[in-house]
Amino acid sequence: MRVLWETLLGRRGPLRHAPDRHEAWVALGALLLLVTGAPVAGWAGGAVADAALRRAVHAQHAERHAVEAVVVGPTRFAGDPEGGRQSPRARVTVSWPAPDGTTRTGEVAVASRPGPPGSRLRIWTDAAGLPVAPPMDGHTARTHALLGGVGSFLVAAAGVEAGRRLVVRRLVRLRHARLDREWAATAPHWGRTGTGG
Repeated sequence: MRVLWETLLGRRGPLRHAPDRHEAWVALGALLLLVTGAPVAGWAGGAVADAALRRAVHAQHAERHAVEAVVVGPTRFAGDPEGGRQSPRARVTVSWPAPDGTTRTGEVAVASRPGPPGSRLRIWTDAAGLPVAPPMDGHTARTHALLGGVGSFLVAAAGVEAGRRLVVRRLVRLRHARLDREWAATAPHWGRTGTGG
């Protein structure tokens, strides 16, 4: 810490030059941005995602309705025909009441094995009575918002680090150019006595 502080203040030494001080200031600025800016970006990204997902959850719960359906056909599983393994998602033919009072029949995806024909299960439909996926629950929305916040934090931190690296690369090039100029001025006189170099 003392070395950083002395470099920032510009204390003179035979090997300390302006690019060294600039690099130290860039490092300190990047550190401050990582400590303060990246968490703020993560919180803001999570808050925006949370608000959007809460609206989506409310809209989905308003638009989708759970109805009791009756299994009317066989269950079929999508799986690997050669390996005999079955997918955890099953498709079954069911009938359900539509909002207009008619009975509809169709194939829907279910997460678990439904019962035999005549058994009941719950499906979700939209305002037109067509089968849809279940609405997102609040826990899932919060998890997605948290992941959005973490992603925002990581993107902000990566941006700060990328900016720091670009600036340091430029400073190193300037330092090397200065050293090349100094060496070009000194090299012809190197090792000669009485040249004043």
